[in-house]
Amino acid sequence: MLRICLIGYGKMGKLIHQLASEKDCEVVSIIDPSSDKYYPRITPESLNQADIAIDFSHPLVVLDNLDQLIKLGQNSVIGTTGWHDHIPEITIRAREQDMGLLYGSNFSLGMNLFSRLVSSAVELFDKFEDYDLLAWEKHHAQKADSPSGTAVELANLILQKSSRKDTVVWDRLDRKPQANELHFASIRGGKIPGTHVLEFDSEMDSIELSHVVRNRATFAVGALLAAKWLHGKKGVYSFQDMLSEILC
Repeated sequence: MLRICLIGYGKMGKLIHQLASEKDCEVVSIIDPSSDKYYPRITPESLNQADIAIDFSHPLVVLDNLDQLIKLGQNSVIGTTGWHDHIPEITIRAREQDMGLLYGSNFSLGMNLFSRLVSSAVELFDKFEDYDLLAWEKHHAQKADSPSGTAVELANLILQKSSRKDTVVWDRLDRKPQANELHFASIRGGKIPGTHVLEFDSEMDSIELSHVVRNRATFAVGALLAAKWLHGKKGVYSFQDMLSEILC
């Protein structure tokens, strides 16, 4: 049974804990400074000989957590977003420590398969200038970042595959968008777990690709899948790297 340390014990941490035994995993430690019931910081003692640490904490603390995990050489799955600008330097440090690290903006298996559909669709519609491209995402009112990490990844993917879009506009537009601009809107409110929509629109018709999360369990299951895949590995991987190996 895979031994897991949870870093952050909010909604995601609790869900991972709840589902762990179903995926042949055991939570052996919980680190959460917001509660005196759990370990307050990352140390060899608080990791409790875990095979994998799973971090779903908060964007404001994830870099500090990564710093400690790398120093300790702890194989880790990082589901917290808001730090991906630092991936190059984190990758260098993690490889120097010969540890295994897997990260992702979205741990839903369905979303990661959806992004592959998006990639193919953008390439197809790119050949037909009648179709313009726009996108939006919406999340619950408590989400800490906007746009979502998943939206950023989807936008970057679109720019890679499109010959007509080379800039993303995230903010409100008080003018009409330029032809080379992808307007990707973000909406926050309610209890929405997560929705991402890509639309190809023309005067003739409109085609939408959408991914709608039904509940947060999809992220917890994905994190546990990632933890089991990473066990025993060294190197730095994205969720898509894992998926590529599985599909091949």
